[in-house]
Amino acid sequence: MFRGSIVALVTPMDEKGNVSRSCLKKLIDYHVANGTSAIVSVGTTGESATLSHDEHGDVVMMTLELADGRIPVIAGTGANATAEAISLTQRFNDSGVVGCLTVTPYYNRPTQEGLFQHFKAIAEHTDLPQICIMCRPVPAAICCRKPWVVWRK
Repeated sequence: MFRGSIVALVTPMDEKGNVSRSCLKKLIDYHVANGTSAIVSVGTTGESATLSHDEHGDVVMMTLELADGRIPVIAGTGANATAEAISLTQRFNDSGVVGCLTVTPYYNRPTQEGLFQHFKAIAEHTDLPQICIMCRPVPAAICCRKPWVVWRK
């Protein structure tokens, strides 16, 4: 289903904090010209945690428009809450994206069963293929051994 180089785009911003359409187009054009297999819009490197839901949707739709069928677009729909991830995923069901990128709930550290239920619930609300990213938590004990960790001091 998904093969090759899939790149999660940054969401370029202008000096006022607005999405830079011209920079986004340049990024997409670069990946088209260099043979990237697919791009992810608003993944974890694309300001997903800082964009409003409306902005999130607008960026994915802008990416689809600028890609204009030249490269497959995957929508980043990950969220810490399962209901929010479902809502984001459903928003793109009929948008033209070829799949969605979902992530492990990143603050509440679910059990293995919780992870399964999270991804299962999302899958039950879409026909889009999912790329599930399993974020591995870094134990606090490891951070405590590092002198550069500020909260340790």
